[in-house]
Amino acid sequence: MLAFLPPTLRAFVALLLLVVNTLFWCTLLFAFSLVKLALPLRPVRAVIDPVLNAIASGWIAGNSAWMKLTQRTRWDVDGLDGFTYGGWYMVSANHQTWVDIFVLQHLFNRRIPLLKFFLKQELIYVPVMGLAWWALDFPFMRRHSDQYLRRHPEKRLEDLETTRRACAKFALVPTSVMNFVEGTRFTSEKHAAQRSPYRHLLKPKAGALALALIALGDRFDSLVDVTIVYPDGAPSFWQFLRGDVKRVVVHVAREPIPAEFLTGDYLGDTRLRKRVQRWLHDLWQRKDERISALLGEAPEPARAASACGAAKPATVPSAASAEGSDG
Repeated sequence: MLAFLPPTLRAFVALLLLVVNTLFWCTLLFAFSLVKLALPLRPVRAVIDPVLNAIASGWIAGNSAWMKLTQRTRWDVDGLDGFTYGGWYMVSANHQTWVDIFVLQHLFNRRIPLLKFFLKQELIYVPVMGLAWWALDFPFMRRHSDQYLRRHPEKRLEDLETTRRACAKFALVPTSVMNFVEGTRFTSEKHAAQRSPYRHLLKPKAGALALALIALGDRFDSLVDVTIVYPDGAPSFWQFLRGDVKRVVVHVAREPIPAEFLTGDYLGDTRLRKRVQRWLHDLWQRKDERISALLGEAPEPARAASACGAAKPATVPSAASAEGSDG
């Protein structure tokens, strides 16, 4: 254990181990990716994709190893039982910090298939990792404002096609599709700007989640709803490397998905879109109350009532404007 090191030195050691771990596994990943690139055939993908996913799982296991080596974080986790590695999963979580991604990967690695995130298009330019995400078929989405989409409605169809292409690849091997439905990390400034009806969450956006459900719905039997809480406050990535995260609380629950969400026309059917948004709002309201309970806060009945009234369906969102791993 290296947790005895001074925090700054511990951070540099953790960062060094992260870089070495990433370069090692990415070298293997890129070598096998060249085969898939040279022979873009379905039988080849069926063989190569599990290998690439296994390499990514090795990278995550390496990250878990240096986390255990350098940190003394207490993990309070419940609801991780009953998963199978050979299934398809739709996973959703609240989003506060880049550390969320390490938390999710650490907990779900080799319990369920590799988590595949919807990413902002700009992240493809991140050194090494951008190419790795591309090799692993993470979908890159362009984020457009509602004003832009009103001027260019055809861009909504581009998002739909991008999601369909990604999900067609996911259908080849068991996959976990990961969505941060808030579309960006929670901050008090964003919370105030949105006038969010929730105490600890931003407003959820249904776009990419709904489209993925439609594209792969016959493979999902439920939504894996993950609630992440940092009792001492959401840490920055540097604080995480320093070992400042003393405790992480994670609650995992399975939520049934209404059958109509798996076959309907989300973009074209206004009533279906309202039902999806209402379902997601109700789920988010329960999550907000769960976070308050985990933090030992008193409930706010008036807020819950106003939240129900405030959840008015918005205009048809694009998948890209709705989701992303960062913001």
